[in-house]
Amino acid sequence: MSYLDICIMGWNLNALMFVVNFFIAIRTISSQDRTKLQEESLVLKDLKEELDKYYPYRTYSTIFSYLVPFTAFFRMSFRLVEMFFFFQKNQDARMFDYMVFKYASDIQRAREK
Repeated sequence: MSYLDICIMGWNLNALMFVVNFFIAIRTISSQDRTKLQEESLVLKDLKEELDKYYPYRTYSTIFSYLVPFTAFFRMSFRLVEMFFFFQKNQDARMFDYMVFKYASDIQRAREK
C-alpha cells in the first residue's frame, strides 16, 4: 500500500463518519416536535456560545479534522462509544440530554484549566 492509498482510505473513513453524523442529526431532528426543537436549540445555542469563549477555534478544528486522514474517524468513533455508554447509563435520555451533558462537561473542564 502506498501513502496515497492510505490517505484515500483515511479520507473515505472520514467521509463515512460525516455521513453517520449527518444521519444521526437527521434522525434526531425528525423525531421531535418543531416547537420543542426550537426550545432545545436555544438552550444549546447558549451553551455553545459559552463554550466558544473558551475554545474560539473549535469549528475550524472540526473542519480541519475532516481534512486530515483518519482524524475525524477516530474522533467520531470515540464520540459514538461515549454516546453509547451515556445512553446505557441513562436509559430514558435523548440526544438533547447527551448534548447538554457534553457541552456542560466541556465548559466545566475549560473553567478548571
